[in-house]
Amino acid sequence: MATNIWARFKRLLPDSPLIIVTVNSVNLVAGTSMVTTVGGGGMKVLGTAVAVGKMAYVKDGAIIGEAPNLQHYEIGV
Repeated sequence: MATNIWARFKRLLPDSPLIIVTVNSVNLVAGTSMVTTVGGGGMKVLGTAVAVGKMAYVKDGAIIGEAPNLQHYEIGV
């Protein structure tokens, strides 16, 4: 029975995280947005569906939808 070693290796890796960000600017021509993470980091992501100032969900470097504007708490364990 043949085994694909790469496929077995990929199953060991975690899925990419779902990140909540704030949209700072939207570039309709390029189809990208500049966003800021909750921790203060900035990045350029694909997608223009969420307006400036709104919260968005980002996964694999692309906006997947608008996130609700809820209170955020961090608890250290």
